Amino acid sequence: ASPNHIDGSLDALAAAATASGLRVGLCYEVTDRNGEAGAKAGIAENVRFIKRLRANPDPKLGASFGLHAAFTVSNETLAACLDAAKGLDTGFHIHVAEDKADEVDSLNQYGIRVAERLEQQGILGPKTLVAHAIHVDANEMAIFQRTGTKISHQPRSNMNNAVGVAEVEQMLNEGITVGLGNDGFTNNMFTEIHTAYLLHRVSKGDPRVMPGDRLIGMAFKNNAAIAELFFPKPVGQLASGAFADIILLDYVPYTPLTAGNYPWQLIFGMDGSHVTHTIAGGQLLMADRQVLVLDEVEIAQKAMTLATEVWQRVEAMS
Repeated sequence: ASPNHIDGSLDALAAAATASGLRVGLCYEVTDRNGEAGAKAGIAENVRFIKRLRANPDPKLGASFGLHAAFTVSNETLAACLDAAKGLDTGFHIHVAEDKADEVDSLNQYGIRVAERLEQQGILGPKTLVAHAIHVDANEMAIFQRTGTKISHQPRSNMNNAVGVAEVEQMLNEGITVGLGNDGFTNNMFTEIHTAYLLHRVSKGDPRVMPGDRLIGMAFKNNAAIAELFFPKPVGQLASGAFADIILLDYVPYTPLTAGNYPWQLIFGMDGSHVTHTIAGGQLLMADRQVLVLDEVEIAQKAMTLATEVWQRVEAMS
C-alpha cells in the first residue's frame, strides 16, 4: 500500500477489479510507519470504502478493515481502528507473526505475545482474517480457535522470505479455519497447492503430513468460508443461490478420476495452464484461454512503461 496515494486507493483497485470481472475483497493496511497523518488517512480510507459498499452494494466487491502488522501498529492506533469500525459490521485483516521479530517486539513492548495483545485490543473475532501466523504458540492458537479468527497460509511467500513454516496441521486440529493464500507472490493457486503439499512434508521430515484431501479442504472449503466474510451469498460451491464462479479445465486423467482420488489428481496432475474458461458471477471472462474482458497487450505495454517509471523514481532517491 503506497503512503503517497491513500485517499481513494481502494476505489482505484475496485475499478480495476470491476473491469476484470473478478470478485475481490479489499482493505487498506493501516500502519504507523508513515506517521500519525498516514495512519489516520488509512483508517479513513477503510471506513470510507466500507461505507461506500454498504450504501451501494456490488456482488463482486467486498471490504474489510485493513491493518498492516502488529509490530507496525501501536495500541493507540489499534484503539482508533476499533473505534472507527464501530457500527460497520466488519472484521479486520492483519499480518501476524510472519517473522519471529513480530513476537519479540510484542514481548519487549507489551509483555505479551501478538495474539494475546490483539485479543485484548478487540481485533480478533469470527470476521477477522490473520495472515501467516508462523511463530504463534499453542496458547495463541487457542485464542484463534476461541475467537473464531480465520487464518490464511502463504507457503511460497513464506519460503521466499525465509521466515519459517506455519504449524498448519496443528491449527486445523485445533478447529481453526485455515485457508490457502499467496500474499501477492503470484496468482497461480494450483502452484500454491502443489507447494503446500511438499513444503509441510519436507519441513517435518514426514511424508504422511498434510494429506491431499486435507489440503484440498483448505483450498476449497476453508477458502470459501473466508471469502464469505466479504460476500452475501455462498462462494465456492455449485448450488442454487450461490455465486456462479466456475473454471473449466482441459485435463485428461490417465487413471480413473474419482471422488476418492480427486485431491491427488489435482495435486499431481492439474495446473493453472489447464484452465480454459473462467466464469465469475455468471459472466464469461475467459473462453478457450482468451481473455474476453481486458486487452492483454495494452495492459502488458502499460505495465512495461509504468515499471520503468517506478525504477527511475527509485534510482533518483538512491
